[in-house]
Amino acid sequence: MGDAGGAADQIRAGLTELNSMNFYGSRASVLVELAETQAVAGAYDEALVTVEQAVQTNPDELVYHPGALWLRGELRLRADAEGEVHFDLVEQDFREAIDLSRTMQAKSLELRATTSLARLLAKQGRREEARAMLTEIYNWFTEGFDTADLIDAKTLLDELAG
Repeated sequence: MGDAGGAADQIRAGLTELNSMNFYGSRASVLVELAETQAVAGAYDEALVTVEQAVQTNPDELVYHPGALWLRGELRLRADAEGEVHFDLVEQDFREAIDLSRTMQAKSLELRATTSLARLLAKQGRREEARAMLTEIYNWFTEGFDTADLIDAKTLLDELAG
């Protein structure tokens, strides 16, 4: 609705209420939503702190972990945009998200993380590696080619082929 700051405040209030009830299930999911909202508001450093909390929260609750790792990688790229980007940490986040997604057979999450990793590798001059890994996951899909993630992956594949 255009008020990312207000939305972040509402999410924080929800977290406070959940904490008061000692309810910690799905906490990582709520923290990821908060981090995404903070990023939309341009508060990348704050979002990075929040997504780190999501990564550390409920380590046995794996369902939200690949998305949190992917988001941490993306936020590290944005937060470091004005300074030195720590490509090794970003690459590690994306690779962990991919591995975990594969373990969970979560192909959409795997696609999103692979697209981000392929984009990172291409920027480092590793275009062939990027193209090969993205082609593999992209070709797994048989439908849904009008979704944002598949459109993004196809666009990047076309760029890498050219």
